[in-house]
Amino acid sequence: MSILSGKHILLGITGGIAAYKSAFLVRLLKKAGADVKVIMTKEAEEFVTPLTLSTLSEHPVVSSFTDQEKNWNNHVDLGLWADLMLVAPATANTLSKMASGNANNLLITTYLSAKCPVYFAPAMDLDMYKHPSSKASIDQLISFGNKFIKPESGFLASGLIGEGRMAEPERIVAFLENDIRTQLPLYQRTITITAGPTYEAIDPVRFIGNHSSGKMGFELATQALKLGASVNLITGPTHLKLQHNQLNRIDVVSAQDMFEASKAYFNQSDIFIASAAVSDYKPKEQYQQKLKKSEAAFKIDLEPTPDILRHLGSLKAKQFLVGFALETENEEENAKAKLKKKNLDLIVLNSLNDSGAGFKKDTNSIRIITNTETKRYETKSKALVAKDIFDYILKVVE
Repeated sequence: MSILSGKHILLGITGGIAAYKSAFLVRLLKKAGADVKVIMTKEAEEFVTPLTLSTLSEHPVVSSFTDQEKNWNNHVDLGLWADLMLVAPATANTLSKMASGNANNLLITTYLSAKCPVYFAPAMDLDMYKHPSSKASIDQLISFGNKFIKPESGFLASGLIGEGRMAEPERIVAFLENDIRTQLPLYQRTITITAGPTYEAIDPVRFIGNHSSGKMGFELATQALKLGASVNLITGPTHLKLQHNQLNRIDVVSAQDMFEASKAYFNQSDIFIASAAVSDYKPKEQYQQKLKKSEAAFKIDLEPTPDILRHLGSLKAKQFLVGFALETENEEENAKAKLKKKNLDLIVLNSLNDSGAGFKKDTNSIRIITNTETKRYETKSKALVAKDIFDYILKVVE
């Protein structure tokens, strides 16, 4: 998953040899999860075909104010659809038109109508790029608030070597991702989240565990990533998957494994959310061979597992520490006692008595409890619950 996932990206392609890279750029944006629409100038069609780009983008490509049936291609609607607009390659001619507002084609009229952030990646020959008029156009666009993706040095179509070559598609995508992240509320924050169950081995085949699927923890990690955080996800056994270039996934099995991983990542965490359903007890003895069934009664001696939250609460310095409590009786009383005993900043209460809450479900019903208030939320999807939790955290974390 990328920060670009779900974004509407309007790609403007102009008439330079670097337009051949636009096919790779569309492919990378789609791979990142973005929805991409393409506007071309008529000159760009001499370098790359609309058919190629419409196939890759999965949308019709537009290049004029009307289509073949003389239906209107509405530049205002296109500009409003976009979460961001990217002009790549941006030729000297197009840069000049963008800077002056010379709206004589669909791309420029759409640019002038766009309400979203606009990025531009120039591409031209060395002497053209160095010309004062090109520099003036770039400076003017930057002054408008547009984002400049600097060209690279290298071999140019003219045979010269120097600056003016459009940034490679991979670098453009990375630029977009990083620029968007810098504007998000959890940028440069590190969040560690524990998720899922722990399994405490009895023998090589059997274990003590619980019904946790890890869904709530994974939704919390997804929301944290959307908000720009770097995330450490410490997860017990689960079939769930999550990929992101700002995600560090640490797979563990037992409570002791989760304890060690939590300690290892706690110091680097700004926010630590313990949503895992950690086993409270483990077998005192682990058998090395599979136990055989017999008619006789069988007893397992148990001992407590490490109290991860209590230990982290005793170490807490700058961290904002969040715990979860799953209760079946005296819910708020037990949750408030846990909040105080473990030195938490906030605790999320789940009650198995609430319809829609509990393990393996796609919904949850929570109460957020601090030292000063209790806030109850209606039952909703775990994705929306994760959003509620982070909305609350963002209000109280500096």
